[in-house]
Amino acid sequence: MHRHLPRLDRIWIRDPIYFLTICSYRRKPILDQAVIAKLLMREWRRARPQHGWAIGRYVIMPDHVHFFCAAEAEAKPLSVFVGSWKEWTSKGIKNALSLTSPVWQEEFFDHVLRSCESYSEKWNYVRDNPVRAQLVSKADDWPYQGEIEELRF
Repeated sequence: MHRHLPRLDRIWIRDPIYFLTICSYRRKPILDQAVIAKLLMREWRRARPQHGWAIGRYVIMPDHVHFFCAAEAEAKPLSVFVGSWKEWTSKGIKNALSLTSPVWQEEFFDHVLRSCESYSEKWNYVRDNPVRAQLVSKADDWPYQGEIEELRF
């Protein structure tokens, strides 16, 4: 009989890069608009000075966003940063689209990347989302993607 190693309670990775997915409320397709993309990018640029989070690459899909981020030494906790980001963007999106309903689902998905290879692999997969969704024929044609800052391992 093989004995399995016990699962580690915590794995410490120095200066991790996180991959986040945040979905619109009830997955409503409201995000793939130039005015919304501009608003989201503006708030991602404010993330470092306001909360200590550097934002890397991103893809804005009609009903969700993917982005990579990394914390500075004195950054606010990830959940606090994401909560604030949702609050900032909700106000702008509601105003831009005259919405009264919530903009974002309460939860979000986060994944810690463990190597530069996983960053590249995850980016390539995410970057092709608009192609898989048949929104464009080539990933380069999707206008709602880019990079705020270069994140490095």
